[in-house]
Amino acid sequence: MDLDFASLGDTGLQTSEIQFGTWRFGKETEEGNVEIGEDRAHELLDAYADAGGRFIDTADVYGGGKCEEWIGDWLAQSDYDREEFTIASKIYWQIREGDPNSRGTNRKNVRHRIDALLDRLGTDYVDVLYIHRWDDETPAREMMKTLNGLVEGGKVHYLGTSTLVPNEWKVAKANEIARAEGWEPFTVAQPRYNLVDREVEGGYLEMTDDYGIGVCPWSPLGQGFLTGKYDREDGLTGESRAAESSRFREAYLTEENFDVHDELAAVADEVDATVAQTAVAYHMAHPSIAAPIVGARTVEQLEENLGAAEVDLSDEQFERLEESKGGPYSDI
Repeated sequence: MDLDFASLGDTGLQTSEIQFGTWRFGKETEEGNVEIGEDRAHELLDAYADAGGRFIDTADVYGGGKCEEWIGDWLAQSDYDREEFTIASKIYWQIREGDPNSRGTNRKNVRHRIDALLDRLGTDYVDVLYIHRWDDETPAREMMKTLNGLVEGGKVHYLGTSTLVPNEWKVAKANEIARAEGWEPFTVAQPRYNLVDREVEGGYLEMTDDYGIGVCPWSPLGQGFLTGKYDREDGLTGESRAAESSRFREAYLTEENFDVHDELAAVADEVDATVAQTAVAYHMAHPSIAAPIVGARTVEQLEENLGAAEVDLSDEQFERLEESKGGPYSDI
């Protein structure tokens, strides 16, 4: 397997056609166990790089900072040059209890957080800095001025925005302020998007298309629902910790979503791929998407997900998947 490259919106950068998400590195379970320790994290990074992957996505809160440290250690120890990789990180979530200024995109927090994450990664800059969520307490002009300073100072190359809930008007407003002032705008976006979570269809993707923003969706497998682990008749299989959550059951284990899963499984059978590979391949064929972000607990899972790069969907198959569940404006 040798991953290809794709354009990252209008940035001029080329991104790996599948990006590697590291949110499980150092993550502790409710029982106090670590999902992925440092040794396996390095094995996963090796496997991704050996497959031609060159885009690593992280955040300063993943694993309480351990994730970035492990990536930095891996870069220092590997035979690869840091310049071969595009590295993205994120800032936003509160890091000190009782200190409201250690959260959000206020200037004090942003400047502290960028220096800390660069130190953990062992690098002078990150290629993409995302705001992990939108900060309604910091005015858009103040935020964009602060972020532009990081670009002008060489600590960040491009700015991105990550979201759970569509917020296209806020991104558009911030970008218009930035452009009017001659500042760096948001040029990359990381929304939740998959075949069952369709909330960004419509206004959000129209906005990113219009601004030439590179879209790199997280959760392309719908928290594991689009992997074939779940059965319409039996419901939960017990193979996923997410299945134990009532919120997961209510959000994903619905008749409508199982209809989507049935169509996905049918297409997967036609292209001789797994359900998960076909779900990722849908994003890779999507005209509004630059590259999906995949993660994995094991090298075997990662290799399966990266195998989506070898799946070719016909226009008819893509349309069937697209029409398997309506987006927010499909009935208008």
